[in-house]
Amino acid sequence: MYSFMGGGLFCAGVGNILLIVSTATDYWMQYRHSNNYMHQGLWRYCMPGKCFTHTDSIAYWDATRAFMILSLLACFFGIIIGIMAFIHYSSFDRFDKSFAAGILFFISCFFVFLAMAVYTGVTINYYGKRYGNWRFSWSYIIGWVSVVLTFFSGIFYMCAYRMHECPRSSNPH
Repeated sequence: MYSFMGGGLFCAGVGNILLIVSTATDYWMQYRHSNNYMHQGLWRYCMPGKCFTHTDSIAYWDATRAFMILSLLACFFGIIIGIMAFIHYSSFDRFDKSFAAGILFFISCFFVFLAMAVYTGVTINYYGKRYGNWRFSWSYIIGWVSVVLTFFSGIFYMCAYRMHECPRSSNPH
């Protein structure tokens, strides 16, 4: 049980760090415009030597930002509850912390998956038709890596919950 929770905490910790980096950085997409390479993130777009804040409130950026922030919060609270489950902190007796942490990690995975899906769909439809020389960049890629890590965090914590709830009987019948 502790090895599953340890693996879940490791995946969740790395996933949360990657979520923070992915959300905060400006390399979700790179493209060539007027013979200059430019890149953009969720908050800013950058030309050679200078970055500017997105001034337009475009729905897919707002949705992606909101889902990424919700994912960060769910993962953070999952880590806190996961640590409490690991050290047997018992302020709530009828509250299974390993189950709650697993659910929060799955919720985090779902939110980051939604964010990545929205961004991917709109970007491919918009930039794919207008610009020939563009690509997703490393901030976007680590967003997808965090989907996988938060998913495995949820799996690990659900396995720990199952081991805790269904201990194996030492004398078979």
